Amino acid sequence: MVAGHLSEKSGYYYAVLSYTDSLGKRKTKWLKTGLPVKGNKKKAEAFLADARRSFVPDEPKIMNGDILFADFIEQWLEIVKSTVAVPTYSSYSMMVKGVIAPYFRKKQITLKDLRATDIQEFYLHELERVSASTVIHYHANIHRSLKYAVKTDLIDVNPADKVERPRKERFVGSFYDADEINALFEASKGTNLELPIMFGAFYGLRRSEAIGMKWDAIDFERNTITVQHTVTSCNLDGKLTLVASDTTKTKSSMRTLPLVPFVKERLLIKREEQEENRRLCGRCYNKEYLDYVCVNELGNIITPQAVTSGFSRFLERNGFRHIRFQDLRHSCASLLLANGVPMKQIQEWLGHSDFSTTANIYAHLDYSSKLNSADAMLSGLGMESDC
Repeated sequence: MVAGHLSEKSGYYYAVLSYTDSLGKRKTKWLKTGLPVKGNKKKAEAFLADARRSFVPDEPKIMNGDILFADFIEQWLEIVKSTVAVPTYSSYSMMVKGVIAPYFRKKQITLKDLRATDIQEFYLHELERVSASTVIHYHANIHRSLKYAVKTDLIDVNPADKVERPRKERFVGSFYDADEINALFEASKGTNLELPIMFGAFYGLRRSEAIGMKWDAIDFERNTITVQHTVTSCNLDGKLTLVASDTTKTKSSMRTLPLVPFVKERLLIKREEQEENRRLCGRCYNKEYLDYVCVNELGNIITPQAVTSGFSRFLERNGFRHIRFQDLRHSCASLLLANGVPMKQIQEWLGHSDFSTTANIYAHLDYSSKLNSADAMLSGLGMESDC
């Protein structure tokens, strides 16, 4: 008989059962009694006793070639949980539990019987409703899980190696020119989006880097600003969760940039405003995020979702043409290129891990280098340039 006890939640009794599965993992199961707390203790105790006697735990499927692929990939998900960052696991979980496992469970295909054609059919099925980039993410999860199956001798070869994955679509982001950026800075003054917009458009910070900026990363004496902390959000067990981390996307993303006068001025004003808001709000002020730069009047951090949705509404309300918040980063890169900054320096400014990333994204904007090439060709041919 499993252990158990009664618990009260929202005015009702719940039977809480505790047990250890065959893999030695401690688990808890909550069962609704449907009984209000008032006047029903004996009935709830009887419900608990019956539940403890009759409860049969769901045991994990034995890992061998006969296991359904849907069950295998869900177990693999739990195995890799401790090896990846929380947002990464959240992304894996939504893809595996929400799309991949349900599809293959309907097919009832076992791990050992899974063929490349089965995976290819899945990709073709999904391409009817989602982008190629999304299917490529599905492929990454399937391939990695099957690689683990080969490694642990559950199957001999990885069928995902034989699959033609979709071709990644090249995305070209929109961007604002200098006049639009200046207008954006002016319109956002005094709003909760002012600093995220400034960080995104001037420094090219990613959304997670802008939201994650802390006061101790800003040196007002040496006039530097250091990107070293991020805040992201993810869905864990159906609940939206903020994830703060002292690591950036890559090692190169951790960078120190100059604190220019106009940004310094706005930051000092914001710091004074936050101190005044804290004084005025008293106990109502959220002290959990005192270290953060991007907070609202009550001290609550400005969440990633609030930045994305709020930015879109802000643009519409102020008559700006629509771009994504991420496109502020593209705008930063385009302005740097337009003003003759070499691609290598742009890589360092944006915090890309390697030069090819910067070149692949922004080469189409590098018109000045093409003019130089045209001039060189004309000079070599003894012709005059009209460029």
